[in-house]
Amino acid sequence: MLHVEHLTKIYRGGLRANDDLSLEVRPGEVLGLLGHNGAGKTTLLNQVAGLVRPTSGTLRLDGRDPVTDPAYARAVCSVQLQAQAPLAGVTPRQAIEILGRIRGGKRQRVRQRTGELLAALDIAEWADVPGERLSGGVRRLTAFCMAAVEPGRLVMLDEPTNDVDPVRRRLLWQQVRDLAADGCAVILVTHNVAEAERSVDRIVVLDHGRAVVTGTPAELRNRVTADLRLELTCTPGLPPPAPPAWVGTVTVTGRRMVLPVDTDQTERAVAWALGLRGAGTITEFALHPVSLEDVYVGLTAGTEKETGDAILAA
Repeated sequence: MLHVEHLTKIYRGGLRANDDLSLEVRPGEVLGLLGHNGAGKTTLLNQVAGLVRPTSGTLRLDGRDPVTDPAYARAVCSVQLQAQAPLAGVTPRQAIEILGRIRGGKRQRVRQRTGELLAALDIAEWADVPGERLSGGVRRLTAFCMAAVEPGRLVMLDEPTNDVDPVRRRLLWQQVRDLAADGCAVILVTHNVAEAERSVDRIVVLDHGRAVVTGTPAELRNRVTADLRLELTCTPGLPPPAPPAWVGTVTVTGRRMVLPVDTDQTERAVAWALGLRGAGTITEFALHPVSLEDVYVGLTAGTEKETGDAILAA
């Protein structure tokens, strides 16, 4: 559905928001875009939607060029922007139905679909409340419904769960999966790595505008040599304990100490941690499987924040 090849976007002043970026998204697939602030995620979405012209490289949206045919891009793409949707003067029901009609949906179908989305996300009780009286979370869910009520063949969601409570976040992720099941290609921009791990088919990690790694969540986790991580909370006022030789590279952040551990060292790691707690060197510990978040942090460690995405938001 979407092919991006060697895409580069350089803003005035030399800021390189996308740097020789290549990726693709297929119908029925949810692609997660992960990256620090300023990694180029929103810039990419704006180019796909025909809102920003690339400096170089090619975009193909269902075989056509959204740069030379932005009207086609707007017809094929439905987008939930990172910024809150302007809802002053309208209710969620009105906003969703208006967007559905603008995108060409038939009145009865749009009305039915609006009711289904409001119920599925458990926000029907606010369906007829003026937008200026809504919480940030309900406004965010309304914006998702506006993108999903009459979805394009490519649905792009920029931080759709911001301000949303944990229960309704789960409901939203199910709706994202339903869009893919209906044949839409979905691009999901998020900072919530743990939730993305459960909701996407493939992941592209961006760093300084480049795709540093691409793969399924399982493939990315396999990049880590250790299977487990041991987290220690050090006792205030005491130095962190010296790590044993059988663990990998140790990370210390404040009182928190994280050590990668191989599965065959599990018993040894627990015994060592119990000894530290008994001696008062640490206050608590936990042993977890390595997560996608561990991989992501390792790939982007030390990355400085930039302003590439913020330029368009401003």
